[in-house]
Amino acid sequence: QLQVAESGGGLVQAGESLRLSCLISGLSLDDYAVGWFRQAPGKEREGVACITWSGSETYYSDSVKARFTIYKDIAKNTLYLQMNNLKPEDTAMYYCAAYPGTPAAWGVVVGVPDFDYRGQGTQVTVSS
Repeated sequence: QLQVAESGGGLVQAGESLRLSCLISGLSLDDYAVGWFRQAPGKEREGVACITWSGSETYYSDSVKARFTIYKDIAKNTLYLQMNNLKPEDTAMYYCAAYPGTPAAWGVVVGVPDFDYRGQGTQVTVSS
């Protein structure tokens, strides 16, 4: 059974950087895409970045493109999200998840009502 553990969130000022980590276990990810999504209070889930576990295809939402970078360390079973030039609107709980599809659909997939995710998330707060 898939298990994930997110870490790396915190409180930063606008313009600063953070790197999130997600340790993934319990599932062979060869045919999966893995990604990050976020949810702020009162708002819908937003898929921000996704990457194929066994390849290099990526997806970024328009709101984070050119500021965030998703990458993985397969040997460590860990997914990362490097977040630069953070903005107050990036404030949210960030989660990682895996699904058997392509990154291109990530933005839609995370929004479906029965989207399955297992982690507790890590809070990112950006002050202005």
